[in-house]
Order: sequence, then C-alpha cells, then structure tokens
Amino acid sequence: MGQQLIQDDAALRMFFTEEIYLQQEQEPVVIQAPAILPVSVPEISYKFLGKNQRQILILVQDDNEEVSSVEGRELLRNIVKAIQLTANDFALLNYSLCATSRHEELFTYFKPRIVLSFGVSTSMLGLPEKNSNELVFHEQIQMIFSANLHLLAADLNGKKALWGSLKKLEL
Repeated sequence: MGQQLIQDDAALRMFFTEEIYLQQEQEPVVIQAPAILPVSVPEISYKFLGKNQRQILILVQDDNEEVSSVEGRELLRNIVKAIQLTANDFALLNYSLCATSRHEELFTYFKPRIVLSFGVSTSMLGLPEKNSNELVFHEQIQMIFSANLHLLAADLNGKKALWGSLKKLEL
C-alpha cells in the first residue's frame, strides 16, 4: 500500500464516517481442478464392399449371405447399373454384421449423401418412420428404404415404386 498523506485523525474522520479496519493481504489460494484424463473411445470399423468415393451407402440385411440371395444380388446389380454406379462409388454394408449400429454411427463413419436401404428399416437405424420406396430426406441425406433384396426381386409393384424414387435421386 502507498504512503498515507494525512496523519491527522480528526481530518481523516471527516472523510471516513464508519469504522475502518486494516487487513493484511494474503496470497491468493490456487485450487487445482482434478486432472481430466482422456477417455479412449474404441474406433468403429465396418466391413463393407466398394470404395464409397461418391458417398453412397447401400445397406442390405441378410443373415445367411454376404449380400443377398442370387436373385437379390442380381436385382442389386441391375439397380446399380441402371443408376450408373460402380463399386468405386458406393459402400455396400450388410447390416446384420453391425445390427447394434444406429444412423449416427453409420452416418459419421460413411458420411453418405445418399442411403439406399434394402431390408434395414428406419426403426432399426433409430430414425423416424418413413414410407417404403419413397425418396425422403434426413439432414440433407437422400434416403430410400425398401424391402429386403430377396423379397423385392419377386415384387413387381415394389420394384416399380423403387424405380420411380431412384429416378428422383440427385446423383
């Protein structure tokens, strides 16, 4: 503290009408927060076919085959060819291998612009209910949910409805 300019108690009482106490300055107390250790989150990895260069995620659901039955695989080949995609363009994931994954994990990992889902319902992914074979949007991601490829291969009306929606995709 600096030098006191006025030494006269009477003069000081004119300025200070209440009791004044001199207090010793103390060093500030530093309280350290407990160290926060980084939590290691296991990195999610998916086994998929394709290179996903155009960020198109194709989901299939088959517990017995890598992709689908012979009929289902043929249908998928025809769909991919009709919308002019190659294996470099998309990631093909059999959802039965990662059935606990929800859309947040899948979308973070694959970063899709388009999702084509065959036999994987919106509820399985934790999404609001959507109509089958219709082009819908979720956070600017174009999505079409359809029946399992094996079942769809035998469903003429389902294939027609799917084709109508596929033509609306912005590839």
